[in-house]
Amino acid sequence: MAEPSSPFPITPFRFGVQLSAESTGREWVDTARRVEALGYSVATMPDHFSGQLAPMPALQAVLDATSTLRAGALVFDNDYKHPAILAKELATMDVLSDGRVEIGLGAGWMISDYEQLGLVYDRPGVRIDRFVEGLAVLRGAMAPGPFDFAGEHYMIAGYDGLPKPLQSPCPPILIGGGGKRVLTIAAQQADIVGVNGTLDAGVIGPDAIATMTADAVVAKVAIVAEAAAAAGRLDHIEMNIRTFFVSVTDDRYGQLAKMAAMIGVEQEMIAASPFALIGSPAKIVEDLIARREQLGFSYVIIGAEDIDSFASVVAELAGA
Repeated sequence: MAEPSSPFPITPFRFGVQLSAESTGREWVDTARRVEALGYSVATMPDHFSGQLAPMPALQAVLDATSTLRAGALVFDNDYKHPAILAKELATMDVLSDGRVEIGLGAGWMISDYEQLGLVYDRPGVRIDRFVEGLAVLRGAMAPGPFDFAGEHYMIAGYDGLPKPLQSPCPPILIGGGGKRVLTIAAQQADIVGVNGTLDAGVIGPDAIATMTADAVVAKVAIVAEAAAAAGRLDHIEMNIRTFFVSVTDDRYGQLAKMAAMIGVEQEMIAASPFALIGSPAKIVEDLIARREQLGFSYVIIGAEDIDSFASVVAELAGA
């Protein structure tokens, strides 16, 4: 793990949970309320065509069932919906929730989604170009008054997106990425930068896992810091990470060995990766504080399977 201090200001911890599906509506609502009661700040959802619930109605149900919990996608794929339509839906949700929406947006990566729906899976550069335009359209639709936009992928003429969101100028925008170009765009334009593995292969496999080492994350954070500093935005960014390897346990070494064997990597890689949180609550608290000091990560998202076991960590660090 890197020793130098983070170039980003130390901001209070907040924690999110990545939800996906429940068997019934009652279970979905109960989960949302449990997440809120345990002190988590945000409920997020993926945006894929797998067995998950559709994000828009499911996230609105989360917001309706709670009073303080924020909600958003991690992340919406720009290719699945016209950005002006996405802006209208998100602004409506923001109004109906009294300003508790967060916007996660990405260029798209999961090749199976595109293949199953017959969508063109353009090369990364084209998808990113379209995503940058989509972000501009989304912001324009949420801004006061009508706007025009002329790009290669989108054309807008005198459109006044209504309703406008309650949060002004728009809800916080999270951009997640693993490659230099998207991380640079995120540093220049996002409120929240999510550091991911690199997903050029279109699947989560060995290539992506290889970009989730401690050294790889240090390099990704450096890209964000350099671009943010050049844009004068170091003080305006919240650093986020979605942790995939989580286990609250007193048998840290045994669990590390199991996880390393399961994904086919060295135990030391998992132990050092910022994508992993494995050990006792005290050990995880120690690791999170160190990573915030070294890499800036203050907004941490876990999976739904760890809601209860991770709650003691949330109770100790949330808001601190």
